Amino acid sequence: MERELTPREKTRRIVIGGVPVGGGAPVSVQSMTKTDTRDVSATLEQIDSLARVGCEIVRVAIPDEEALRAFREIKRSSPLPVVADIHFHYRLAVGAIEAGADCVRINPGNIGDRWKVEEVIRAARGRGIPVRIGVNAGSLERDILEAYGKPSAEALVESARRHVEFFEERDFRDIKVSLKASDVVTTVRAYELFSSKYPYPLHVGITEAGTVRSGTVRSAVGIGIILHEGIGDTIRVSLTGPPEEEVRVGFEILRSLGLRRRGVEIISCPTCGRIEVDILPIVEEVERRLGEVRESLTVAVMGCVVNGPGEAREADVGVACGKGVGLIFRRGEIIKKVREWEIVDELVGEVFDLIRESREGG
Repeated sequence: MERELTPREKTRRIVIGGVPVGGGAPVSVQSMTKTDTRDVSATLEQIDSLARVGCEIVRVAIPDEEALRAFREIKRSSPLPVVADIHFHYRLAVGAIEAGADCVRINPGNIGDRWKVEEVIRAARGRGIPVRIGVNAGSLERDILEAYGKPSAEALVESARRHVEFFEERDFRDIKVSLKASDVVTTVRAYELFSSKYPYPLHVGITEAGTVRSGTVRSAVGIGIILHEGIGDTIRVSLTGPPEEEVRVGFEILRSLGLRRRGVEIISCPTCGRIEVDILPIVEEVERRLGEVRESLTVAVMGCVVNGPGEAREADVGVACGKGVGLIFRRGEIIKKVREWEIVDELVGEVFDLIRESREGG
């Protein structure tokens, strides 16, 4: 079930391989493969893994002709819509479109002469696919940097304005836009400025966000602020780490704002001197075993009698622990008392029983 905490900006809708983006559609979560695109089997294996954890759109880098040849096979076998990520070489963008890309991402500022961008527009129009205009603080046009002195929010918006108007002049409006910087405040301001001027769907993210720990924090803060302001139609959490983690973090951001509910939400206590069981390995194993569940459920793993029974009772399935034991709750009722080493199996078992009963009843 999706709900909105803040009125969403009304943007135009595009469709990427069957996934609607903008126009009030649920905020979608995407990622990017981190394999060598020229390795077809490794790339498809990673796309399959991303699909299992709920990724809705995947982006693939195409740096050269060999990667483009591999892309054709990747696109044919991918279970997800595939966006071709292109820099510098317009012919690769045109080739990716001809190979069946569901969308192409270009930074018009580094594609080169305008006639080259026109060729990309012509190819995209012919295949009926959208184009993502990806503006990045690290690759702004020289004249814009000279005018603004640094990669500011205003500079990012000026670059985007230039490219959007170029597309509009050629009557091509099937676009989405991103305005990314590694600085959170700059990124937030850029999206605020752009969304106040243009109706196009926005791809939101913090670029080069960092490692899983630091990148998660920066992305949660930046993407969270932007989404809370009603801005944004699709997100990518950029992490120096496994792409599956990008998807998990993305959905957690959406869940925390009440925008999407998908998968299991784990509620666990931070632990203190009152706990009498080893909570951390229990939580980690429960999270691992339930990582690919798509159903929206809450599971509480609580370590003591202060908040434990209340949180466990409010969850779909929960455990409140005492000295070497745990009380298993299911939809508010205590159903059994188990020993510490049984907690994971019993808790996970109850979750899958609940899912099975829900499916059979539905």
